[in-house]
Amino acid sequence: MERRGYLIIAIIICLFAFSSCRELKVKVKHRHNQHHQLATYNHTLARILVQYASAVYMSDLTELFTWTCSRCDGLTEGFEVIELIVDVKRCLQGFVGVATDLNATVIAFRGTQERSIQNWVEDLYWKQLDIDYPGVDGAMVHHGFYTAYHNTSLRPGVLNAVQKAKEIYGNIKIIVTGHSMGGAMAAFCGLDLRLSLGEKNVQVMTFGQPRIGNAAFASYFNQIVPDTIRVTNDHDIVPHLPPYYYYFPQKTYHHFPREVWLYNIGFGSLIYTVEKVCDGSGEDPTCSRQVIAFNLSSVSGNSISDHLAYFGVQMGCDESSSCRMVMDPRVAAYGRTDLDGNLIISRDPSTPILKLDTDRGDKGSSV
Repeated sequence: MERRGYLIIAIIICLFAFSSCRELKVKVKHRHNQHHQLATYNHTLARILVQYASAVYMSDLTELFTWTCSRCDGLTEGFEVIELIVDVKRCLQGFVGVATDLNATVIAFRGTQERSIQNWVEDLYWKQLDIDYPGVDGAMVHHGFYTAYHNTSLRPGVLNAVQKAKEIYGNIKIIVTGHSMGGAMAAFCGLDLRLSLGEKNVQVMTFGQPRIGNAAFASYFNQIVPDTIRVTNDHDIVPHLPPYYYYFPQKTYHHFPREVWLYNIGFGSLIYTVEKVCDGSGEDPTCSRQVIAFNLSSVSGNSISDHLAYFGVQMGCDESSSCRMVMDPRVAAYGRTDLDGNLIISRDPSTPILKLDTDRGDKGSSV
């Protein structure tokens, strides 16, 4: 077992060393040949959205649906969930609701629910660009990232809830967020909202998101959803995966812009966080991907702990169990299931939000 661990470390070092050469510039041509202004970073909005990206991990569906969970306060207090979607078969979860303080519909997707985040990270090294993105010449993505949103119960549930919100609140902004794998799904959702529903006012902000497609896809995404921010944290390993190889710019994964890199400077107790807004390449070598000669980088991109906390907010599951959920029978009455047992809990946004005594001893059934 110990030898296997050393082998994995050696392979990882070789991958980063191979990807530390000078970057080749790629020009991508496709139908949407328009120039868009890069997204503007809003620190206050980021501090709010990271709490939504954290809350969606909660397994107590009663507290999540009624927005009374331990992560459902502070900057997100008063949020009203319209629809909570749980794809039980694939262990996926997301919600759609309205934040009146932001005057926006907020959509959040949960990240990986693997028992071992280490195993999931190791698996990211070997994910291949294996399907063409529909309708875009040369654009490729990984089928796992693509199907997690497009071929599950999440997509119809989200689109239905967005239409519900629009009927009540009109054409307010739609903000999509998520952490880790949830960030990948948020990106595909933002693109889908623009293309399928024709929504014009769509904003995407993700945290610790992996790469999801090649350079052609990244260029296309930036032109369709220009108001997009990817927040990366210090040495977080996940934004560096799947690997990016400079020598194969058309065949390798490539991030879309715009990255905002969080890193700490100072000594001892005099430490504060810098929020660096990166360039429009998606792979800014002066941000989280920066490399110094011989790969002696101040940013090695090797930290799982940096992946599990953004702006001091805990990301990931509230407990170690995988795909476990708790639900009060009274909330279950608002839900429906499909043939695979996937669950959608929804309410009419024009009616008052459900009120439950979530402090009582009976927390409902565990699934």
